[in-house]
Amino acid sequence: MADKKDAKKEEKQEQEGKKKGFNFKIILIGVPLFVLQLVIVYFVTANFLVKPSASAHAEQVKSHDGEEGEEAAAEETEDEEEGESFIYPMEDLIINPAHTSGKRLLLLSVGLEVKGGEEEKKKLEEKDVIVRDMIISTLSQKSLHVLSNPLEKDSLKIELLEQVKKLIPKTKVKKVYFSKYVLN
Repeated sequence: MADKKDAKKEEKQEQEGKKKGFNFKIILIGVPLFVLQLVIVYFVTANFLVKPSASAHAEQVKSHDGEEGEEAAAEETEDEEEGESFIYPMEDLIINPAHTSGKRLLLLSVGLEVKGGEEEKKKLEEKDVIVRDMIISTLSQKSLHVLSNPLEKDSLKIELLEQVKKLIPKTKVKKVYFSKYVLN
């Protein structure tokens, strides 16, 4: 009987010794696997799930334009050096987003930053209805998902800026601002 008790005590001590010992396999295998998973998640998120920001998009457009992009950059620096700018407001545009059947609305106020003086202001006043229509038409083609995503607002501003520049090429519009953006 004493032998059985001694054998059981020895088995318990061996099991406790195994449990108390530090397992280096976890460090040698687990930590590198964890780091590899982090790298994979970062790569997938950065390249597939998150769309490029508006500034990255603008840089891509400039790089694709080549020499035209360099000329545009030179013009922008010249514009910054000369003349004053003003903001032309367009208040309370009501937009019906795509695929909402009129059940959801976007209330938007836009400000266009323009280089120049009274002549530029008069040009914009003459084209006010056309610019408003272009903004409403452009944004009403966007889905509710795009309009409600805060990351898409910069992209929308860039798209509207490009549309305004096409619509009124002689007017020097620098930026588009949203002073009111209410999605209901």
